[in-house]
Amino acid sequence: MKKFFSQIPCIPSERLVLRQLRETDAAALNELMHSPMVYRYLPTFLFERNSTDAREVISRLYDECLKESLILGVFMNEEFCGLAEIYGYREDARKVSIGGRFLERFWGHGIADEVIAALVRYLREETDIRLVTASTMVENKSVTHVMQKCHFALVDSGVEEDWGRPQPTIVNKWSLPL
Repeated sequence: MKKFFSQIPCIPSERLVLRQLRETDAAALNELMHSPMVYRYLPTFLFERNSTDAREVISRLYDECLKESLILGVFMNEEFCGLAEIYGYREDARKVSIGGRFLERFWGHGIADEVIAALVRYLREETDIRLVTASTMVENKSVTHVMQKCHFALVDSGVEEDWGRPQPTIVNKWSLPL
């Protein structure tokens, strides 16, 4: 089994590849970073939101970010679709959380389902992780459907979390034992 965060994986799925971002991905990442619709249901403190320059984000991503999370680009036929993230690693509990964010033009095409399935498969087969969790905004109904379709159990609903907004964010908590 691979120790989590010991290497940056390339994770293929049926239509997608989740891989390390490269400098050549900067323009597409920039589009994602500057889309207010993409971030309306997400925390304000995501790694790529700490800069306005996508090239800077990519140059720092695998040095600074790997200590706490793993962010991979999501690509379909070599076209950037968004980001997948594994974060909140707790070695003692063998637990991680997952998340994603995608360009609007890829919404409604099953990308989120496929990304979650690919992350879960990778975690199950290639690591010693035994529990995957996620937090989603209650008002984001489309992600609720995705989590249910990917066999996550709703373990708590209407929980307040600090997502960096002026008021606490009301979220659903999801869990999937591996």
